[in-house]
Amino acid sequence: MSTNHLKKEVFEHLIRGTFICSNSSMPQIQRLYAYIDENFEELESYFLEINYILTQGDEYYHFTRPEQKVDVARKLEQAFRWIDMVDFFKSHEASFGSGHRFEPQAIAVHLKVNATLKSKLRALKKYTNTDNELEGIKKLVELLRKDGYMELENEISDSYKVLASFSYLEKLILNINLSEEIQNEIPE
Repeated sequence: MSTNHLKKEVFEHLIRGTFICSNSSMPQIQRLYAYIDENFEELESYFLEINYILTQGDEYYHFTRPEQKVDVARKLEQAFRWIDMVDFFKSHEASFGSGHRFEPQAIAVHLKVNATLKSKLRALKKYTNTDNELEGIKKLVELLRKDGYMELENEISDSYKVLASFSYLEKLILNINLSEEIQNEIPE
């Protein structure tokens, strides 16, 4: 396969705002990850010429672009959504992260014995638009899947795998620093 074709595949995948992760179970993504890994400097220069920054994370690659002021508000809204969703899944299981496998049905069962988790899911209704718990969980999973943080691993059992790109969200949250003055203003 020609390198131009591989560059095109990388571009077409990353332009959608998704990630190329090392732990993807999809052979096409594994092939693209290996290609980027072997040719990172060349690809970084190539994409920079068209105003895309190829960014390397822990076991994943994605595009970033120079910031526009109008994009900041939209990105903040997106970050708040991700924070809420990561909090929900981490409340379900603290080890929820890269490589974790799960089924939405198992999380729905856990809701029956965990009132805090159930409350967090209700608070996420603004993203799920449903009162049905299982449908709500599936909607959250679908949102994270579309953003490139999870993939459907087994369609029959409806099981998912958390991709390496999920660490991007975890780092985003860990990098949020609140000054002591602001911390005192946040209600508990």
